[in-house]
Amino acid sequence: MIWKWLLVAAALFVLYKLFVGDRDRDEKKKAKVQERKIAAGELVKDPVCGTYVEADSSIKVRDGEAVHHFCGYDCRQKFLDRMQDSGREIPRLDKKDDDDD
Repeated sequence: MIWKWLLVAAALFVLYKLFVGDRDRDEKKKAKVQERKIAAGELVKDPVCGTYVEADSSIKVRDGEAVHHFCGYDCRQKFLDRMQDSGREIPRLDKKDDDDD
């Protein structure tokens, strides 16, 4: 009787390891893809929250020669508020800024 329970426990353990192993491999693969995109410049880091966003679909603000990319309008507004609080001139916000680059 105990052999049956040991066999069932071993089978359950093997199944658990198979599923956990697949999940770990998927996470490692996603991390490698993200690293490649960051290195290629396809993903850029939001300067406010640190989230990586796609450069093509991000919300952009041009500050002189620099272009800052944001994950959302809230982060963009926080960035602009910080600029204003530090006495810097706020870049002009118009549709053209979101379409550049």
